[in-house]
Amino acid sequence: MAERSTAAVDVADSSGDEPLTAEADAATTDGTAHAGDAGSARAKGARSGHGGSAAVPASPDLHSGHKLAGRYRLEECVTRLDGFSSWRAVDEKLRRAVGVHLLTADHPRARSVLAAARSSALLGDPRFVQVLDAVEEGDLVYVVHEWLPDATELTALLAAGPFDAHDAYQLVSQISQAMAAAHREGLAHLRLTPGAVLRSSTGQYRIRGLAVNAALRGITADKPLRTDTEAIGALLYAALTRRWPYESDAYGLTGLPKDLGLIPPDQVRAGVHRGLSELAMRALVNDGATASRQEQPCTTPDELAKAIAAMPRIVPPEPTFTAPPEYQRTTYQQGTYGRPSARPTSAAQPVIVPPPPLQSRTGKALKWAVSALLIAALGLGSWQLAETVLDRNKDSGDTTPTQTTDDGGDDSNADDPSRPVTVVGAQDYDPLGDGSEKPGSTKNVYDGDTSTYWNTDGYYTADFGRLKEGVGIVLDLGKVQRVGSVDVSFLGGTTSAELRTTEASSVPQLPGGFTKAASGSGTKVALKPDKPVQARYLLVWLTELPRSDDGNYRGKISDIKVTS
Repeated sequence: MAERSTAAVDVADSSGDEPLTAEADAATTDGTAHAGDAGSARAKGARSGHGGSAAVPASPDLHSGHKLAGRYRLEECVTRLDGFSSWRAVDEKLRRAVGVHLLTADHPRARSVLAAARSSALLGDPRFVQVLDAVEEGDLVYVVHEWLPDATELTALLAAGPFDAHDAYQLVSQISQAMAAAHREGLAHLRLTPGAVLRSSTGQYRIRGLAVNAALRGITADKPLRTDTEAIGALLYAALTRRWPYESDAYGLTGLPKDLGLIPPDQVRAGVHRGLSELAMRALVNDGATASRQEQPCTTPDELAKAIAAMPRIVPPEPTFTAPPEYQRTTYQQGTYGRPSARPTSAAQPVIVPPPPLQSRTGKALKWAVSALLIAALGLGSWQLAETVLDRNKDSGDTTPTQTTDDGGDDSNADDPSRPVTVVGAQDYDPLGDGSEKPGSTKNVYDGDTSTYWNTDGYYTADFGRLKEGVGIVLDLGKVQRVGSVDVSFLGGTTSAELRTTEASSVPQLPGGFTKAASGSGTKVALKPDKPVQARYLLVWLTELPRSDDGNYRGKISDIKVTS
């Protein structure tokens, strides 16, 4: 059920006669949306192209195990509604999960669905769930698209509570930029609901059903730019308040009170970011500025994206780190052998007296014998040591000049021999992303077992999908110590990394708080500063990731050794 709710395609409602933003759809557990009452009169331009009385062919009568084109094996029917069905399937050729929309070739919207799918596939923008195939085969028409089992639907995220300011900022920024790019190519969504937005494990938002969802429902719009902009404003409003900005309940969210009208998010919930609240109103009330404010309305996703870019950047909240437990002194005390315990007891404990030394003739003889053996062993060892020193001086002869220091003493500048430095703790470090990067496995980098590892999230490119500069892991040495080299073992391929250090008593909030000491690339990298440094915390900062077996880019560290 979890996989179905996070990766299933958005499906049609049963009426489709009301405008998109005026519908109050309630998503059920199987992903089906049912039509509610008409919503706000502010929703304009979107309309359904199929009447409620028009005869619609039945959805194709297929079953699990049926194969399309000899490669797409149907696994589970997600939705069967309004003459089409949606399935979770398996591409047996590429061995991956996919989603499939199915409808009969004589369906009145079959041609428009094919045209929308092919247009969406040409966009090729990774911020949208990609259309992989659009085929008319015999009496069937089907559209194949990506299936994202590790992504979470916005409906589920909102069920957990409203977003903080940074998460809401990331949502509206990424969605508006993506829709602006789609509109520049002549593509509109017209069904941009919480069920159409997914967030991946890396924090990237992806939009599914571009053009296709509206075509499946026969929805068109006189003003698609304003329709999609108002939908983005509704998503931002819901993220800030966990309320749907219309009177009817929808998508598991409670609507606004009756006859109150559309009120700003910061008047619905305390603590809402003022700038984001104004931005939501500019997108929702896009007929013009209200009497209480002078900002121009946002009527296109591009205008909305520019308004977001003009805002001061909202930084993520400071990460919280759990302090290691304090050292607990044991109850053992040296020198209490033979003494009574200071702890009160119910009965007196007998004092253990050590046995007296041997005083007999046998005991004296034994002591003299042991002493003689010790003296003989000491003498033999001294003689061997002296012989070794003499032989070494003889071998050196006059060929090697004697080196002396200016002051006639020993060379005090000789480097101390390297020794292992103990790592007392480790934590993931992702201050430029969502603040978390697989924290549960950080101890694997210093446990001495090379079969265990810590890995990053999966990204679409080696440079973290261009979302941030890098991620890393912070090693705690317990105190400021001398560090001469940090040897890192990577899995999965060549990885680029930097060593950054700090003597601070706490981990810096941003990478700039560390000092770069060394860098390298490979599978076994020795990050060695030009000269030893003093540090309490070490940051192994990954800057370029290798490609993993699942097609994403992911860094893996199996072992880190620190020497002085």
